[in-house]
Amino acid sequence: MRIIIAGAGEVGTHLAKLLSRENMDISLMDEHQERLGALDTDYDMITRVGSPTSIHDLKDIGVKGCDLFISVTPDESTNMTACLIANQLGAKRTLARIDNYEYLLPENKKFFEGMGLHHLIYPEVLAANEIQESLKNSWMRYHMSLCDGALALCVVKVREEAPIVGHTFMSGFFEHGKYRVVALKRGAETLIPRGTDSVQVGDMVYAICLNEDLEFFREQTGKVKRDIQNVIFFGGSRIAQKAAQSLSDELNIKILETDRERCEYLSQKLSNVLIINTDGSNMENLKEEGIEDADAFVALTENSEANIFACLAAKRFGVHKTIADVENIDYITMAEGLDVGAVLNKKNITASYIYQMLLNATVLNVHNLTSADAEIVEFMATEESKATNCKVRDMNLPDGATIGGIVRAGEGILVNGETQILPNDKVVVLCRNEVIRKLEKYFKE
Repeated sequence: MRIIIAGAGEVGTHLAKLLSRENMDISLMDEHQERLGALDTDYDMITRVGSPTSIHDLKDIGVKGCDLFISVTPDESTNMTACLIANQLGAKRTLARIDNYEYLLPENKKFFEGMGLHHLIYPEVLAANEIQESLKNSWMRYHMSLCDGALALCVVKVREEAPIVGHTFMSGFFEHGKYRVVALKRGAETLIPRGTDSVQVGDMVYAICLNEDLEFFREQTGKVKRDIQNVIFFGGSRIAQKAAQSLSDELNIKILETDRERCEYLSQKLSNVLIINTDGSNMENLKEEGIEDADAFVALTENSEANIFACLAAKRFGVHKTIADVENIDYITMAEGLDVGAVLNKKNITASYIYQMLLNATVLNVHNLTSADAEIVEFMATEESKATNCKVRDMNLPDGATIGGIVRAGEGILVNGETQILPNDKVVVLCRNEVIRKLEKYFKE
């Protein structure tokens, strides 16, 4: 598969690095040589200095006949224009990064497809959706609805008093059929648990759960349920704006922003949100703005370090739920180790969304797990799928993969070794990033 990516910013570079490991023909272009650096030496990709809106430069990089042209520069107009030109020059599919939510409305999809804009992506909206989901289930680090809500991925960090701690997976403790632990994050390592493994204090536990059994999982992991009512956002970024717009009718929200012009802009856009022109990294300012009464603190500035330390400070003030935007991928494991709460990474979210388009048609969805070296993948089993030929225990899945649950006729079912996958089942698999391609052969038509 031949893919051209325009824009060597954070999202474009991260995506190019990810796809270059997949034995795909990747070309990355940018107008500035310094952004491309030595990527073509360090990774299996071609880099080219050029403008994504230049017909000459697009022809030069070989846009004609490419399978997917992706434009993810910071400028929406550049991205849309680049995709329109690329389509006319012969690109099979195009994807543009945008910042206008109106373009994502379902009634506008055919309009843009007719123009040659096949896919539109708004990373800040995807990140805001994750924040909304996280605040709804505040006792978890992460909560992800799967297969239209039939199943859920639940992620918690267990403490010493949790009943789940110390039990091996062969002990029978987990044979209740109400949740299935599919991974453990221990330090920097992601483990797919086997029979002799056990949950240890400080582990991040990833479990597939039926929605009606969430309360049982909460009790077993020793978590306390707290309602979220008062939320403070540190930083008035576009992610903060989109999250506040989706939450403002449900919660009491304050946004702390140092830039006065940005405060004035947010005040016009967010009528039910209190915008305060102050430095949210200052402890006295946080006290003055009621941090001790906040139920949740969400740090969304452009500075990963500032977000991490602000969340640590919020925890010292007794805030129950903290979320940090950590765009520097090298800091994610450190942030988890410091116990800052949930970690958000826009690049991972966006790359996961785009990556889904490049997989076999039987792949329904791919969810990147920011805090783990893993993905949650939703497959569709067909009559021809190898996965339907035997029970789960006899499938010989590759190392680094495990099946968590299936959805059959709209009903979520947790799997065990005796489960038989049937045609038309939706199958939820957790796997390490490098294994996802190996899994396609089990489900492809």
